[in-house]
Amino acid sequence: MPTEHPTSPVRATLTSIDRFCRAVFIAAGADEATSDGATRAMMHGTRLGIDSHGVRLLPHYVKGLIEGRINRQPKVALASAFGAVGVLDADNGHGGLATFVAMDHAVDFADRHGISAVAIRNSSHFGPAGAYALQAARRSFIGLAFCNSDSFVRLHDGAMRFHGTNPIACAVPVPNDNPWLFDMATSAVPYNRVQLYRSLGKSLPAGTASDSRGYDTTDPEEADMLAPLGGEFGFKGAGLAGISEILSAVLTGMKLSFDIAPMPGPDFSAPRGLGAFVLAMKPEAFLDRKRFDAAMTRYLETLRNSPARDDLNVMAPGDREWKVAEDREKNGVELDPATAESFAALAARYALKPPFGP
Repeated sequence: MPTEHPTSPVRATLTSIDRFCRAVFIAAGADEATSDGATRAMMHGTRLGIDSHGVRLLPHYVKGLIEGRINRQPKVALASAFGAVGVLDADNGHGGLATFVAMDHAVDFADRHGISAVAIRNSSHFGPAGAYALQAARRSFIGLAFCNSDSFVRLHDGAMRFHGTNPIACAVPVPNDNPWLFDMATSAVPYNRVQLYRSLGKSLPAGTASDSRGYDTTDPEEADMLAPLGGEFGFKGAGLAGISEILSAVLTGMKLSFDIAPMPGPDFSAPRGLGAFVLAMKPEAFLDRKRFDAAMTRYLETLRNSPARDDLNVMAPGDREWKVAEDREKNGVELDPATAESFAALAARYALKPPFGP
């Protein structure tokens, strides 16, 4: 069907975007589980305002499915399990599917043992780490998620790509409130933020990216590597990246960041061999649940009401994201021109109705 390609931002509802992404994945040959896992991961990013890891990734994932990087119909299953520890083989499937499944296993194990960890092998890009930590919190558990990725971040004082953006996420349930949600790249900004700024023609914040010699640049077109989190104290970010690297690659037997094929290609025909790691904890395995809930409530109430500098306010991790989610649930999402155009192209390719327009 003919589809108009937008040249300016367009608005769409979260429901229509979700439906469109699922339909595109199925049309590209993915099974229902892959369509569900990949869409849920992207929609977490788009719903909470983490647009660099949201639905703008749809054409990238479709390319990976079509050309062979991502298994369209993987057999995702535990390769081994002993007590509270499991190893999940993703069968080169989508990282979102694999990590949601892994966290479900981790929560089930933690429900019996109090704490659990599941290592993930043979996976692919999993998008926003917070999606999987949040899944545990939605089931009343503390969740953590880690992943390494292809090298794009220099070491502190380094001049070569070494670590990936290697995210760390943690979510904690809070009674009668949204979970405490912390999701960070161990680089100053995530790699997808550079891509987003390129598509928007915006300058990068100072101290977040470097040129090919390791010197700072704010031009996203010149950005050859990212800086580690911490600025002048970037050894802290590099160390945190090392934690993700060890848990996601060393402990799983998967590729180290500098051995992983680049996310942008050019080769999309071969699986990338990523690892990941999730952990779940049952609060009542450590203390009475009422005491835990009361302490979390008091902690957050005190934090949010603590003194702030003039014209500013203090927020807990996740507060900004929950406000964005509330607005987008009500008013929809403004898709940037590049994402809208890619959606129009996918709609035309698969004879689908895009999530915007008449």
